[in-house]
Amino acid sequence: QWQLVESGGGLVQPGGSLRLSCAASEFTLDYYTVGWFRQAPGKEREGISCISASVNTTTYAASVKGRFTISRDSAENTVYLQMNSLKAEDTAIYTCAALMNYDCSGSVTELSDYDYWGQGTQVTVSS
Repeated sequence: QWQLVESGGGLVQPGGSLRLSCAASEFTLDYYTVGWFRQAPGKEREGISCISASVNTTTYAASVKGRFTISRDSAENTVYLQMNSLKAEDTAIYTCAALMNYDCSGSVTELSDYDYWGQGTQVTVSS
């Protein structure tokens, strides 16, 4: 089972920034739509952003739009999620996932629809 590896999580103060990375070692992420999901304790999982394969169209949930930016680095075979102006409510486990043959310009869709995903990285926003 191929997997993705997330990194970059940690503890940050409100208003701060973090950059999450989603890396694949066994397949080429350029051929996949990559989505980012998060789940806070006691809350439902939320699809917060995705970037489509090839055309690199992006989608953001209303809760993060204008603060988070998703991007690809083909040379590094990595997708990033730059998170700025972080709030306490952004505290969650963040998971990335890869899905082939899906245009995410309309919706991040559900994590269960994705082909591969990682173990997640904890982001805690607290003073």
